[in-house]
Amino acid sequence: MKKTSMKIVSIILAFSLIFGGSSVTSYAAADFTKTLENFGLSIVETIFTTLVGAINFIVPDSPKFIQVKDRVIENFYEGTETWEKEAKADAQWKLGYAKASLVPSDWETKDYYLGGFIDPNNGMVNKVEEIIDDMQARVIAVEDGSGRGVALFANIDCIGFSNGDIKEIRKRVESMNLGVKFNSINVSSTHTHSCIDTQGLWTNLFPKLFKNLALSYIPFVEKERGADAEYMEFIYETVANAMKKAVETMVPGTMTYAVKEINPEYFNNKNRSQSTSLIDDLARFVFTPDNKSLKPTMIVNIAAHPDVAGLPVDDVDNGRDLSGDYIYYLGKKLEEKGYNFMFFNGAIAGIYEGRGPAGDGVPTKRRYEETLRYGEEMAYLALNLTNDVDTIKANLTEAEKTKIEKGKAIGGDSYTLWYEGWTPVEEKVLEPNLNIIIKEVKIKVTNPLIQLVGKLNLVNYTVCKEGFSYYIFAEIGYMEMGGVKVAFMPGEIVQDLICGGGSLTADGSFTGKDFGYKTVYELFGEDTICFGLMNDAIGYVVPDNDYSMALLGDHYQEMISLGEEAGSTILKGMAEIAEEVK
Repeated sequence: MKKTSMKIVSIILAFSLIFGGSSVTSYAAADFTKTLENFGLSIVETIFTTLVGAINFIVPDSPKFIQVKDRVIENFYEGTETWEKEAKADAQWKLGYAKASLVPSDWETKDYYLGGFIDPNNGMVNKVEEIIDDMQARVIAVEDGSGRGVALFANIDCIGFSNGDIKEIRKRVESMNLGVKFNSINVSSTHTHSCIDTQGLWTNLFPKLFKNLALSYIPFVEKERGADAEYMEFIYETVANAMKKAVETMVPGTMTYAVKEINPEYFNNKNRSQSTSLIDDLARFVFTPDNKSLKPTMIVNIAAHPDVAGLPVDDVDNGRDLSGDYIYYLGKKLEEKGYNFMFFNGAIAGIYEGRGPAGDGVPTKRRYEETLRYGEEMAYLALNLTNDVDTIKANLTEAEKTKIEKGKAIGGDSYTLWYEGWTPVEEKVLEPNLNIIIKEVKIKVTNPLIQLVGKLNLVNYTVCKEGFSYYIFAEIGYMEMGGVKVAFMPGEIVQDLICGGGSLTADGSFTGKDFGYKTVYELFGEDTICFGLMNDAIGYVVPDNDYSMALLGDHYQEMISLGEEAGSTILKGMAEIAEEVK
């Protein structure tokens, strides 16, 4: 989510005047010591949260809220029933693949809204006006032949997909009676800022906001949800049917894995100044069927917001064009090379597309053209992780060579070839051994803005109460696929929580305190990769000790976060998983 989005959400909720007041600016500009400055900012934060809390106090709870003790766990999967240290003698990988378009057939006659930006540059209206490429759901079904069940994974082109909506997909898959046992049914989102809104914060928000506010005081009247209900039903059915196809097309084969650090300039780090980490890895799994007439499937994992295509820019783009952003073009290029394509985004809080290396100084007319160049370059990187420069050059098609020469002519001295100075990495064959463990964590919702969103029924979460406190339950998980370690993380995770960094320290944090909990790398190892926005989209997850709602510019993530306890709650849950794995 971009800073612009956060500002607009705060405006919509009628609180941004407090946040954007000159007092915050004066504090930041004054030459005070850090302690005195943070004390002043804490006062601003206290005033803000108190005022918003007062508004929350007079807005009734939704009738859908339940007590924590009354909550019933449904449509939840714990993972594989056992944790196996090595593959069984007769084990073998099986994988099935499916893909589906999520563009509704009536998009020209019905109003649909893009999720990711509402901006003065597009007149505060982000209604779909043009389809540039596609909005897709990609699905794999995978098992190791051990009899411990099939793991289903769907990746949806959207800004985010809540756990409540994920459970609706699971219900439909369960009702199909596919004749297989599932150890998990997992749904993640690409976090694309230019696809139809699936969360409900970027639709025709003003009318829904005030309508639901009024309905809050009328008993037994259902509030309108933020996302289009009919469209969400279309997604549930489409994704469930794609999962069915993936299960039905499972075939035996081999699985390999490679990972490489790529040019850090491919990542535009707009993170909070205290967050010092940057994960610049590109990881890929490749499943190759035993039947060589079938396509292999490449699974790509990087950490970068797909946020460019939907950004409104004066005289260039109005921000109302649907696009899958760089992920669509990454997949399109891989498909041209003979692969099925699956994608998982990583820990992306504050990390965006760094388009400099892919841009090569070649001018573009439309924003999506920049995502095309970026996506294609990511595809070339993924395809060639294990190839040396001579092999890369030898594999170039005549069309690719011609394109390079044209690019050089246009880009001049700014033009660079992505494979210059390239060093290959080793690819390892993975033993067919799939282990997954998934847990629920109870996260306290302390952000008053998100509390209000919950009361107004804009996002599909089951909100629970315990005393005067609000909670949601989110899913976290850990997977070892043939020994490759993967953390399943909900929401947009600040990368310091994965691999360590300045914001976890007393000197580098807003509060002047240490975070005090182990990072994912410390729990599972530095070779762990992250699948972000997995099984929930809970907004930004920031370290507790660096949480501040008084620093909008440098801490804009807090505006769309559950609160200051989300980071520690998730990592405490991950620590429990680590103990079980041991």
